[in-house]
Amino acid sequence: MTKILLATRNAAKLVELRRLLEGQGIEVLGLADVAEFPEAPETGATFAENALAKARDAAAATGLPAVADDSGLAVDALGGMPGVLSARWCGRHGFDEENLQLVLGQLQDVPDERRGAKFVCAAALVVPGGKEVVVHGEWPGRLARAPRGTNGFGYDPIFVPEGEERTSAEMSPQEKDAASHRGRAMRALLPHLTALAGG
Repeated sequence: MTKILLATRNAAKLVELRRLLEGQGIEVLGLADVAEFPEAPETGATFAENALAKARDAAAATGLPAVADDSGLAVDALGGMPGVLSARWCGRHGFDEENLQLVLGQLQDVPDERRGAKFVCAAALVVPGGKEVVVHGEWPGRLARAPRGTNGFGYDPIFVPEGEERTSAEMSPQEKDAASHRGRAMRALLPHLTALAGG
């Protein structure tokens, strides 16, 4: 069984990648499964820079092939923001509800037809002493006026994917995996991951 490290403490992301890699002969470990190492702050100007930095740190510290992703919400009416600042848009990291309410407040006077947005994800794979790969996934949609649904996290309760009436927080985990930005990025990474397992 090939081991790879997903450089995250986010249990939801770990579950998501394990679901995607089911039956591929790959065991996905999280940061809680390895010895602690210093993690550099996310200071990149792009999702790709942040993902690559996280994967490089994890691979160097553990000697395992490491996958990291950085993702966020890009809102048309906010000029592509919060973007790489999505997780700390309210000024503090990890306050999902405050971040979501701040975005809703900033869009209060924006008409429905101008509430376009997309989730963006960059995923990086770094193999110690070997290759580095960065792939991207995007999930276009628009923002609802109020949160709906309890699945997912972050901005999911206000994001309505293209062609949908439901928010991504009202979709099942399987539906979300099939369509989401992270799902798309991780699927683009799959051939590189299965190659590690000799698949």
